[in-house]
Amino acid sequence: MMNIADMIDRLKAHPEFHKAGMILCHNGVVRNSSRDGKPVMELTVRCDREKLNSIIAETKKRHGIIEVLADVQEGTLHPGDDIMLVAVAGDFRENVFSALMDTINMIKESVTRKTEI
Repeated sequence: MMNIADMIDRLKAHPEFHKAGMILCHNGVVRNSSRDGKPVMELTVRCDREKLNSIIAETKKRHGIIEVLADVQEGTLHPGDDIMLVAVAGDFRENVFSALMDTINMIKESVTRKTEI
């Protein structure tokens, strides 16, 4: 089960966490309607774990980033269920905000495959 509090605890346990100035987290959930307004009863999600790990590794190399954690819930999900958690620890907000946003966008574009019903 995905848990944002556990992710934050893992970030704080990182040996370089003393260099952090902030942690940003994203908790994506299943909406009850699609972007075009159609009702969503369930969402089937698939995740390319190898690609996810690659994106995390690349984001960790960015200037000012201390640690990046991400997880995607696979399977059949329903409105309100968690889909994706991403947590980034880093030095300054301009580094952390951009790292979080870019990571989320890359995961949505190349890691997850979703089917709405």
